Amino acid sequence: MGLYRDLGSNPGVFRVLGSQLMARFPFGMLSIIVLLHIQLAYGDYTSAGIVLASQSVGQAVSGPLSSRLMGKWGMRPVLTATSIACSVLLVVIAVVHLPLPVVTAIALLVGLTTPPITPAVRTMYPKLVPGKQLQALFSLDAAAQEIIWVIGPVVAVFVTSQFSTAAGLGVAAAFMLLGGAWFISSPALGKVKLLPSKRGLGAVLRYPTVVIGTILSFFFVASFAAIEAGIVAAFAGPDGGHGSIESGVVLAIFAGGSLVGGLLIGHREMRPWSPALRIVLVLAGTAACLVSLNIWWLCAVLFIGGMGTAPTFAAISNIVSSTVRFSETAEAYGWIGTGTLVGVATGSALAGVAIDIGGARGAIIVSAGLLAVCAILAVATLRWMPDLKGRSIEPPPETGTLTIPLP
Repeated sequence: MGLYRDLGSNPGVFRVLGSQLMARFPFGMLSIIVLLHIQLAYGDYTSAGIVLASQSVGQAVSGPLSSRLMGKWGMRPVLTATSIACSVLLVVIAVVHLPLPVVTAIALLVGLTTPPITPAVRTMYPKLVPGKQLQALFSLDAAAQEIIWVIGPVVAVFVTSQFSTAAGLGVAAAFMLLGGAWFISSPALGKVKLLPSKRGLGAVLRYPTVVIGTILSFFFVASFAAIEAGIVAAFAGPDGGHGSIESGVVLAIFAGGSLVGGLLIGHREMRPWSPALRIVLVLAGTAACLVSLNIWWLCAVLFIGGMGTAPTFAAISNIVSSTVRFSETAEAYGWIGTGTLVGVATGSALAGVAIDIGGARGAIIVSAGLLAVCAILAVATLRWMPDLKGRSIEPPPETGTLTIPLP
């Protein structure tokens, strides 16, 4: 715990950590709320999958593009404009019943205007703490972000069950605006200047680690979106409602496992095989859900599986930060963010179709399959994974030959 206490000696670190989590909180709510909102409005999960797929296309485009715009125009202007625009669009979906093609088009705009919080903050971290503290900060960030990816759906289920899906979308928009304002007003944000990239859009994909991190993020997060939808479906009422509190309890236990894993494992020095081992742990817990949908069994196996979640996110951040030049880290994290956000929407969309076909177990099978692919890819790319044992995480110098550390 001393590693995490030492982070407080760096001014502004905890404010940045807290404010960016609040600003990103809607990302963990939106897929499940949109899934439920569109399903209730149009009568089937497949329509919801179409809307979420449209949103994912917009996010795929906006991730790296908005990250480069932050280097050109500054972080505050880009973050302010996107936060306002995206929030307004969410409110429109919530309060106006429109034809499905129109809602699909609006969802595309939601994706295009998604605020680039993740690339902004993860580009800032190496400038806020010494290199020797960076693994601990990434680990704490990964553990804390479970509030987003697992507690977010719990809040989404609670709000939609107690009020309505429209209220859930309104709450997500409020978090986006208020959290964004808190993060954007942070003094530390003004002290970190992003350098414009000297190369064209997409050139950062020459780094194998950026490609690997993006693909792993996509499959890893897609699996969570799928199992979250599956857990909600498993405890849905006989009338198809979404009011069961049991699903919220199970997802909260899942988050608890990740928090514990992040604090106990995530800060450990990363070896090339670390991501694969952590993903396999999550896969084991997810696959075990197929044995029984009993609430106590689900809580037990997902707590164990959850212990690999935050450490895997921390590993992906470490991979990028240790191999990508600072002037290109914003775009690199933009691609990682694209993989994450598209993964959320894709996982929810696939789960929606799977639930229509095979019920809750169908969504769990989708989740396990996505994790299996993720683990195989982590093993197949071992030779590009950096070995950070005994190393201080520092971005490579801006000049010189581009090199990728090998194990």
